[in-house]
Amino acid sequence: MLILLGSFLGLMILGVPVAIAMAVASLAFILISGNVPDVILAQRMIAGVESFSLLAVPFFILAGNLMNIAGVTGRIYAFAVALVGWMRGGLAQVNIIGSVIFSGMSGTAIADAAGIGTIEIKAMKDEGYDAETAAAITAASATIGPIIPPSLPMVIYGVSADVSIGGLFLAGVIPGLLMAGLLMAMVVHVARKRDLPRHPFPGAAQLWVAYKEAHWALMTPVILFGGMMAGIFTPTEAAAVATAYALVLGLFVYRSFALDDLPELVVQTVETTGVVLALVMTAAALGWSISPAIRWSSC
Repeated sequence: MLILLGSFLGLMILGVPVAIAMAVASLAFILISGNVPDVILAQRMIAGVESFSLLAVPFFILAGNLMNIAGVTGRIYAFAVALVGWMRGGLAQVNIIGSVIFSGMSGTAIADAAGIGTIEIKAMKDEGYDAETAAAITAASATIGPIIPPSLPMVIYGVSADVSIGGLFLAGVIPGLLMAGLLMAMVVHVARKRDLPRHPFPGAAQLWVAYKEAHWALMTPVILFGGMMAGIFTPTEAAAVATAYALVLGLFVYRSFALDDLPELVVQTVETTGVVLALVMTAAALGWSISPAIRWSSC
């Protein structure tokens, strides 16, 4: 146990990537134990990703990339400005609401921060917010992404722990909304202390116009979560539905990209998926190694 965890923590301290650190620690344990074939490491890593549910990983990542390039983020941001931009904190509140809406499409904090987060930070800095405040609020609101369904980390956890992914999705709704509510309350407090700017109320007519512009984008979480709860498709199939819906929005509804743009998006998706699955594979090997290590340490 000491060798297993010691080598893993030592490699982490040295700055070795997490996936490599877990793989090396598992291999070191197997070699030093002396009674386990080293080929078992490859077998456990392959078994770690041999799951139908993990097909959701590349689909959700691709859906997030498509949403970003399809102009969905800009429409969501404009709707959030009209909806809550008049509150104390203005764009800081917009940042939080925008993350709540976008998290129902992408399922990851990275997609949130890289997509709508870049728009929000630029707008906040242009309105006089300092860079530290803009980045801190964006980073905090992006953490809602893995909580509100569909959530990519929940898919990975559900596969690893053999837990119902649909149940995890359902359990994430209230905590995600609570996080958003508490963040908004915190922004109100900070806005009063710092006298942060806010926008005038746009009126019902302008709010309706902003909603119509973002209507099809806002329907994404409704379609995904509603379909899963109604039993129309599984969480894994929901990822494929999200990708197909994003393609329809980008190619036919908003016409914001062409088929020629898809190869680059696929390459980006493969790169991100490779990193995620490498972590899943090596975590499976490390988890398998820890079990016998604990038994032998207690003997």
